Parts: sequence; C-alpha cells; structure tokens
Amino acid sequence: MRTSGDALKARRWIIDDIVRDFDVEDVWALPIEGGPDDFEAVIDLMHSIDFPGAAPLPVRLLWGIRDLLGRMFGLGRISTSADDAGAWPPVPGTGERSLIGRVPAELRDTATDSRLADKPFRPLYRAGTELADEISNRTMYGVMHLAWVDQGGGRYQAHMTVYVKPRGAVGKAYMAFIKPFRYAIIYPALMRYLGRYWAERRGAR
Repeated sequence: MRTSGDALKARRWIIDDIVRDFDVEDVWALPIEGGPDDFEAVIDLMHSIDFPGAAPLPVRLLWGIRDLLGRMFGLGRISTSADDAGAWPPVPGTGERSLIGRVPAELRDTATDSRLADKPFRPLYRAGTELADEISNRTMYGVMHLAWVDQGGGRYQAHMTVYVKPRGAVGKAYMAFIKPFRYAIIYPALMRYLGRYWAERRGAR
C-alpha cells in the first residue's frame, strides 16, 4: 500500500545523501515480508518478475501506449534495457550523466549483477538492506530505492521509494498527467502481483 514513509525515517539510509536534490514521488509498503536474512530473495523476486507481461490487460495497454509515445516523441522507452535506450540526458540542473559519482566508492560495484534485462534501469548500489537503480528519459531523472525495513520482532517488510527530478515544465506536466493512472491501475496491479508471487515463493520453501 502507499505510505507516508514514516517507517523509513526511523533510520538513515545511504540513498538519503545521493538524492538530496530529488523529490519523493511515491513511497510504497510492498506486500513482501520476511526475516532479516530474506532481502536477497526480495531482490531476486524484484528482478525476475514478468511485469507488465503477466499483468492484467489494462496495465499492458497503458504500458504499450507509453512505450509507443516514447518512440514517437523521443520520451524514452520503458520496455527496453538501459543499454539499448541510448545515451541518457543528464540529471536536471547538473552535468551528471549518472548518479554513480554520488555513491560511496566502496559501493559502486556492488550491484553490477542486478541489471534489469528489459527495463531501462541502471544499478547504483546494493547494501545490506538497500538496493537502488536509476533511470533517465526526456521527462525526468529517477531513482527506484528498495529497502528492507525492520518492523520489530524479527519481522521485515520491503518498501519501495521513487525519487524524481522532472525536466522542466514538460516533465512536471507529464508526471502530473500519469499520476492518476499509476495510482488507479499500475501500482494496485503491481502490489497484487508481488504479493501473489512472494507468497508462492515462500510456500515453496
């Protein structure tokens, strides 16, 4: 479910310094819970899901329309790998082509094996209870942060936070336009999908 992110504020995360000039677009408490040693399984799940390929038809239609618009108007595709997406525009307001320079040196090669094959994300870092990927297109520069949050009593829950820097007025207008579709269609379908597949994996253990 969508959350205020209060659980994340209970501790300081590595990502806090990296996205200090970004806005928080979304914070979601995912239907994924487990013990302190289950974060590796969470990462594996997030990188192996077939979404939106296995999502309901409305989600696949919206995804396809966005991908088509990306090709037609040069917004950047969302159904291709980062390697195939071409050169990235820099982070708005900076000359940075990637946020990797903001990542602590000891963490810069920790997520090289987590590249998503069919999504335009690039890995930033992977720590004990954190994973971060970055994405860039003609409307915004974004970061997807996955955290394994201690709920007490040996129980942990996955939280996903999306940080963005829109590209000018066009980027802000685009983000505002797609927000209702994300909240009403995309994210609810993703939550159901994640909850179902996490339960299946846990049941198979």
